[in-house]
Amino acid sequence: MKIQDIVFVVVLLVLLYKARANWLVYAGLLSLVFCIPLFAAHIFFTAERLVSYAVGFLFVSVIVHLYMIMKEK
Repeated sequence: MKIQDIVFVVVLLVLLYKARANWLVYAGLLSLVFCIPLFAAHIFFTAERLVSYAVGFLFVSVIVHLYMIMKEK
């Protein structure tokens, strides 16, 4: 496990603790924005990780949104 993985888990846990699914979406989109210049500079390993993190953030935000919808009913 690398330091960037630990940072991802910490950020994910903080965002889940805050219980704001919109911030998870923003974190996912921000990860995608940061990976674009890395792909352009041929730094593929870190760029691939950022894409994976973006997918993780977006997946968790979908789960949180679905949970909030189910909780309202």
